[in-house]
Amino acid sequence: MDRLLEQIPRFFSWNNVSFLLEAMGVTLSMTAVGCGVGFFLAFFLVYLRQTPGIWWLPLRVIVTTYVEIFRRIPFLVTTYLVLFFIQAFVSNASLFSIAVIAITIYAVAYTAEIIRGGIESVPMTQIEAARAMNMSRLQTTLWVVLPQAWPVILPPAIAFAVGFIKDTSLVSQIGVFELTFRGKELNNQGYSGILVFGTIAFLYFVMSYPLSLLGQHLETRAERRRKEPRTMNLPGI
Repeated sequence: MDRLLEQIPRFFSWNNVSFLLEAMGVTLSMTAVGCGVGFFLAFFLVYLRQTPGIWWLPLRVIVTTYVEIFRRIPFLVTTYLVLFFIQAFVSNASLFSIAVIAITIYAVAYTAEIIRGGIESVPMTQIEAARAMNMSRLQTTLWVVLPQAWPVILPPAIAFAVGFIKDTSLVSQIGVFELTFRGKELNNQGYSGILVFGTIAFLYFVMSYPLSLLGQHLETRAERRRKEPRTMNLPGI
């Protein structure tokens, strides 16, 4: 305890604080870019997966296989696969870029299932009504399905992003200068592990808790909307 009290003033020096704030920025950037791009690509994959017709069967099989495989591979293993694959072609590739690609691959697989569940929650009668009005499949998806599925999709998608803020600590294993990696560096400088990783844990809480509150708020709104009578809201009508 005496050692801990003696280190606190030195540990919270401006250099160390700026060091940790920069690492928080790296952690949040990786999460935002990886999950954001992954979420966008997941919409595209779900659209392809639900494309009807026998000619689209091979593509549906490929998309389904991708989702099922990467949902069952640990994120750290995915990160190493991306690292070794990219370094086989580009020897000086950025570790940050490698981490973002790994996060994107992982996020696509998981959020695709979230999106698919949200889309399938829309009553088939809404889709049939849109078809009766000669709306194309894309128009039906954009103007009928997604507005009703969005309240169902968003809360678990945010919950996934919150969880992934913590999972980004795994990319410290490949040398990305994120929050956990910086914590290891400070610990190696002689600072108490309790002090260092207690601070790291608090910073992860600071990053994730506001998003958790947002997810709970959206989930409450989604539950309220699900209980309301559903109507098809079409542009220009």
